[in-house]
Order: sequence, then structure tokens, then C-alpha cells
Amino acid sequence: MTGFGDWPDDHRSGFACFVGRPNAGKSTLTNALLGQKIAITSSKPQTTRHAIRGIVHRPDAQLVVVDTPGLHKPRTLLGSRLNDLVRETWAEVDVIGFCVPADVPVGRGDEFIAGEMKAVAGRTPVIGIVTKTDRAQPEQIAARLTELTALEIGFAELVPVSATKGFQVDLLSDLLVARLPEGPPLYPDGELTDEPEEILVAELVREAALEGVRDELPHSIAVVVQEMIEREDRPKNNPMLDVHATIYVERQSQKGIVIGRGGERLRQVGTAARRQIEALLGVKVFLDLHVTVAKDWQRDPRQLRKLGF
Repeated sequence: MTGFGDWPDDHRSGFACFVGRPNAGKSTLTNALLGQKIAITSSKPQTTRHAIRGIVHRPDAQLVVVDTPGLHKPRTLLGSRLNDLVRETWAEVDVIGFCVPADVPVGRGDEFIAGEMKAVAGRTPVIGIVTKTDRAQPEQIAARLTELTALEIGFAELVPVSATKGFQVDLLSDLLVARLPEGPPLYPDGELTDEPEEILVAELVREAALEGVRDELPHSIAVVVQEMIEREDRPKNNPMLDVHATIYVERQSQKGIVIGRGGERLRQVGTAARRQIEALLGVKVFLDLHVTVAKDWQRDPRQLRKLGF
């Protein structure tokens, strides 16, 4: 018996994380397992910057999925810190899912990760996951499974999935749960994540700001929520939240790109982000966005601390 109610003797609970190179489909897979969006997704690589924990509640188990940034060869201090975050997460979970997309051959980035993972694979089970199978032909999926085997990590299982189509997502959940230790739930029933709402809201603003920008700009965008205040003059049955957030970029020219001509682009970002925030929080939102320059923040330890890294 725990503070979270009765649970069967064979109930399992624990932590899993997905690793893989940037844009391998880890965040989309996290959201599919949860059945709700908590991790931002984008076609831009290296979108994830925090280890977001999502909680899957099942009658027989509680699976906490940690969505991590893509492991990559870092070019900035931010990149090095994100890689450190990934390695710290590996050391703390009960099972690891190594993701490779079905539509791209296994390459040097995957081999780099496999080399890093061999140190943990001996003590933590690793499941090889071929993601994005809806984008690939059967022969491509077969080739990815063969290439994964050739990495010689010693996978506990290999499984192809499609997060967007729901193909074998339930099977993956079963395979992950089977590797968890027996124990009581770790979080109250119905809790979706233990991330602060301010972090999730900032990430949704950043996701909206990433859409349609040039390739060099995504890495330069950071978002901080300055305050979230419930409006006092609203009726109890129709509350509204005032959210004030700052979008940081590294150069003046980038500020112009994010704002757009006459502020048009920033308005689009605000509209898209507000819809997602309202869906996440279940309340009407007034979103106030400002854009400011923090010169070369990705390489500046002081500014990285200020921005939460």
C-alpha cells in the first residue's frame, strides 16, 4: 500500500529513456506512449533541450519515460551540456530505447552513440527501436534492423514502430514495462509529467518559433517564461492565465527574422503557441511575447545559467 492507493503485488514501476541522434523521432514516440503531447517536436534537429519526464499509467505498471536531447558532436558549450544531460539520464534509468529512423541508413552518428552506450549496455537493458516506419518501405525497415544488430550493443529486443500511426506503440510499452522492477506507483494517478508548467509552456513557445525559420536559427532560439498569473477579474468557471515570455536570440538580424515584417511572424508564433498551451493546461491563455538579443548565449556560461542550462 502506498499513498497512491492499492496496487497489485506484481505491479512494476520505473524509468525508461529514448536515445538517438537528433531528429530520430524520440519526442514523437514519447508523446505517443503518453497519449498526449508534453514533448515538443519539430523537423529541425536538436529540438529537445531538457530531459522531459512523461508518466504512462497502466493497471499493471507506471512507466516514466524520459525524453532526452539528441546526442551529437557538440560545437558549443550548450551542446556539451546537453550531451552531459543525456549521459546522466542513461545512468539513472531501468531500460533504454535506442532509436533510429527507418527512412535513413544507420550512420556515423548512430555508431558514435552505440560506442558511448556499450559502457551502460552491460548493466541496463537496451531495446533497439526503428522509428518512422510509416515513411519507409519494408525492405528499408529490414535493412535498419540488420544495421542495428551490426552495432553489437547486445539489444534485449528489436522492434519497428510508427508513433504517428500507432504501429506497435503498445508492444513497445509492454517491452519497456517488462524490464522495470516490481514496485508501487511513483506518481499519483493521472499526473502526466513532473516538469514545471513554466518549462513546458516555454518549450511550446519555442516549438512555434522554430516553424519555418532558416536552418542556422533554431539553435539560437531560447525561451524563458517570466511569469504566469491567473487573471483576478475572471469568473471562477471561465478562468484566464496571463503568460509573459521572452524569446532570446543571439544576433540583431535573428530578432528581425523572429518578429517578421510589421510583427506578422511573431503574431503567428503567438497564435500557434497559445493554442498548444491552452490544450496542455486546459484554460484560456493571454500570451504576451517579447524578443530580445542575448549575444552568443550558447557559448556564454553566465547566460546559459540565466536561461536555465
